[in-house]
Amino acid sequence: MQQIGTVWMNLDRRKQIIVAGAVVLVFLGVLGMSRLVSAPSMTLLYAGLESGAAGDVVRSLDQRGVAYAIRGGSIYVSGAQRDELRMTLASEGLPANGNRGYELLDSLSGFGTTSQMFDAAYWRAKEGELARTIVGGPHVSQARVHIANGSANPFQRSVAPTASVYLVPSGAEITGDQAKAIRFLVASAVSGLAPENVTVIDSNGTVVGGQDTAVAADTADDKSRQLRERVLRLVEARVGTGNAVVEVSVDTVTKTESIRERRFDPKGRVAISTDVEERSDSARNQSSDVTVASNLPDGDGAGGDESNSTGTQTRERVNYEVSETELEVHNAPGAIKRLTVAVLVNGIRAEDAAGVETFAPLPQSELGALEELVASAVGFDAARGDVITLKSLDLPVVEPQGTLASASMWQNIHLDAMSLIQMAVLGLVSMVLALFVIRPILMKPAMAPALLPAAAGPDADGTSVLTGEIAPDAVSEFTSLPTQADVPALGVGTTEDPVDRLRAMIGDKQEETVEILRNWLEEGEERV
Repeated sequence: MQQIGTVWMNLDRRKQIIVAGAVVLVFLGVLGMSRLVSAPSMTLLYAGLESGAAGDVVRSLDQRGVAYAIRGGSIYVSGAQRDELRMTLASEGLPANGNRGYELLDSLSGFGTTSQMFDAAYWRAKEGELARTIVGGPHVSQARVHIANGSANPFQRSVAPTASVYLVPSGAEITGDQAKAIRFLVASAVSGLAPENVTVIDSNGTVVGGQDTAVAADTADDKSRQLRERVLRLVEARVGTGNAVVEVSVDTVTKTESIRERRFDPKGRVAISTDVEERSDSARNQSSDVTVASNLPDGDGAGGDESNSTGTQTRERVNYEVSETELEVHNAPGAIKRLTVAVLVNGIRAEDAAGVETFAPLPQSELGALEELVASAVGFDAARGDVITLKSLDLPVVEPQGTLASASMWQNIHLDAMSLIQMAVLGLVSMVLALFVIRPILMKPAMAPALLPAAAGPDADGTSVLTGEIAPDAVSEFTSLPTQADVPALGVGTTEDPVDRLRAMIGDKQEETVEILRNWLEEGEERV
């Protein structure tokens, strides 16, 4: 402490202010670093939560006394406690996504619950369960399902239910295939709901995948992509990867047709019924003269000649039905109307005797074999007007742009940004501490020796040089100097700085100072 006090007293005012400021800065830096080191590193716990769900999570963290930080819409906690907190909060049903499912039915009691209340809670629970299932996928962050069921109205028994789904994608947009899968998911969960009665809307207010695409089997783009992949895989198996280019164009039917045909064949008769009618008639005739006697009962004219006649008539009626054929054809959109395939394959590269690279297309026989394979793969139909074009041309090799990425030794080193910042600050504090505090304390002030007349000695050239010894005649001069009582002490009773006086003396006698220092160094080496 005495040495520190001595050094402090020998410094001027400006240097004292600098040293004091350095000490304060070092103290503040050490204090700040200690707080950074002691503070836990915060990592993301949850992000993108609804206001109600985020409030429930924050309330649970407050009850447990866990330190957390809220940055925007995200909640950060200590990295050592993140996984444990997630498991604990999940056991409590947190964070709630706002879509409540069948647990809504648990709060309904048998007393005071009407059928309308139960139906409303049931459909609300079904909507929540469907929303949970949809959000479970990696492509959807939020979802809401609305089901319109008209079965509750007793006067409308034939009304089919409908549904609408609102989606918020997580990253990329919702594709048509994903929307189609969501339609079938909702339709399968609701009795009597058809997939074409489900509408999917994204966060931009756009209908994803029209209802016509839900009914159609495949679009033209889907079919062309499937055929292209099939042909490319087949051709590259022979010419190698990257040596073939395939393009497929599919012209499909875009309208729905319904054809109903009824034909009658007059030659084809079929008896469907037969009616037979038979009729019999009988008659009796008597020949005699009409007299008075014949009219008497016992007269002579009573017994004359008699004749009987009988007639039979038969009628048959047959009913025939003409042969009839009824044909009904429905053509849905998506059927292939025309197919066009273009295949470009690379040729053969070789070097001649001079070392020059030459190109030769594939033989025609091989191209014909490949064309037959392509025709079989795509279902070629000449009557439909399909066209297949197969050519062998030179495909130039395109060098990739940019610099080739290579593995680096830093890829296996995982450093945290906060750790790097802490290391840099610690190094800066150490440098400040060493340069402005420790170094001035450890360095002792160099005491300047009294410059006395030095003895001169002959040099190798015969010239006189200083040897660092006090000349004998200087003693008399030294004894004749004024006494200590007559000469004021350095720094006492004078305003001139002793250090400045020493510097002035050294500047006036530079050659003598250099010679003295050289002699001192040589004497030190001889002693060692």
